[in-house]
Amino acid sequence: MRSALTVLALAVLAQEAKPDRWEKDIQEFEKKDREHPPPPGGIVFAGSSTMRLWKTEKSFPDLPVINRGFGGSQMADSVKYADRIILPVKPRIVVVYAGTNDLASGKTPEAVLEDWKALVKKIHDALPETRILFLGIKPTIRRWAMRDRQTRLNELVAEHAKGDRRLGFIETGAAFLGEDGKPRADLLLPDGLHLNDAGYAVLAALVRPYLTGQK
Repeated sequence: MRSALTVLALAVLAQEAKPDRWEKDIQEFEKKDREHPPPPGGIVFAGSSTMRLWKTEKSFPDLPVINRGFGGSQMADSVKYADRIILPVKPRIVVVYAGTNDLASGKTPEAVLEDWKALVKKIHDALPETRILFLGIKPTIRRWAMRDRQTRLNELVAEHAKGDRRLGFIETGAAFLGEDGKPRADLLLPDGLHLNDAGYAVLAALVRPYLTGQK
């Protein structure tokens, strides 16, 4: 009979041997950068599926955008891989959308804030003048029950961004709510979570002023 210590050791080894969930995605980004190195000073969009599904080059054809979204990821994942998918391209602006998967997994808004701070530090340690923008978590039908926690996270990040010209918070809430105060279904895919083309048009209009120096 195996001892409890042996079972624990085997479990740890199995976990260590488990392939990284995001490694394939990260390697794809690195491959693109090797084959077509983006010039420094671009605009990186990083985070979860809202970023991954966003056709940023169509939304901002006049701007040097680089999409680094990988669906299902959390803020801590962006921290982990920043030195592989963000820092090497030396962006002048980084736009981050992450946190909703974190909250859905049970993390508190305060815990996600700490991961956000870690991402900011990691980027600014290497690129002190890069502007980092947090794209506020938008209300959706599927995750409407989480809205209070999403709002709390938005508030925490917005407060953290105050007083540092290199940081910014982009409000999204009002634009994605209807007259009834509920999420607008016309801006979402049938899954009630991800944006359709109309939703991305709204999002692009909110983000553009921050990319062009108007805000």
